[in-house]
Amino acid sequence: MATTARDKKGQRTPRYLQLAGELREAILAGEFAGGKQFPTETALCARYDVSRFTVREALRRLEAEGLIQRRRGSGTTVQPAAARGGALHQPLSNVGELLQYARGSEVTYEEVECGALPPEVAEQIGEPVTGEWMCFRGTRRQAEDSLPIAVTDAYFHEYLGEAPRELDLAAGTLFSQIERIAGVRIGKVTQDIQAIPADAATAEALAIDEASPVLRILRCYYDPDGRLFEISVSHHPGDRFAYAMHIDVEG
Repeated sequence: MATTARDKKGQRTPRYLQLAGELREAILAGEFAGGKQFPTETALCARYDVSRFTVREALRRLEAEGLIQRRRGSGTTVQPAAARGGALHQPLSNVGELLQYARGSEVTYEEVECGALPPEVAEQIGEPVTGEWMCFRGTRRQAEDSLPIAVTDAYFHEYLGEAPRELDLAAGTLFSQIERIAGVRIGKVTQDIQAIPADAATAEALAIDEASPVLRILRCYYDPDGRLFEISVSHHPGDRFAYAMHIDVEG
């Protein structure tokens, strides 16, 4: 049997969550598009060297996210994008999924004006925010779609020194790079989600009408000592992005 992975804190990740993640990536990358048959439970057991319980739990999660449909006697089929509302479905069950967009989406950042944190961002943090910040703005698209699914402003605190200037702005997600370049670790991530009307600048970046509904996601990244070193503010068009959440009930 395949071994159970561990996260950054050394905690075990159940194998069914690993398998769900691998299958989710394959689905979102289009590996089962064009009429390709989704593997049977028996085939998945053999391919991934896991038990039938593990396979069924992984499929149960994907079905809850709206990615697949299972029918007794008919097997498993992948739901077309249209059946999912045409939106990017972002899974949310642990920190790893929280910070990772689906494979197949692309983003390129550019540096914008640096200085104090914008007041409209600072007031959302809920705690005093001081110092100078370096800011990068990125627009994310799914590979096959020209319409953006997010515009993101990423802010890095001055205590990171010159590390933000070493970021590869064409390499996608920045948070994983800053950990390596600056030698900082993520100790805690907070996330606030709010539906708001798009202002003029956001509407233009997302190619939508001003005042259209957007999902604003504000994330604060803290090191293990509780220092806030990165803030990201993303705006998603209401019809192009959705969170898929599953919660295990104890007891």
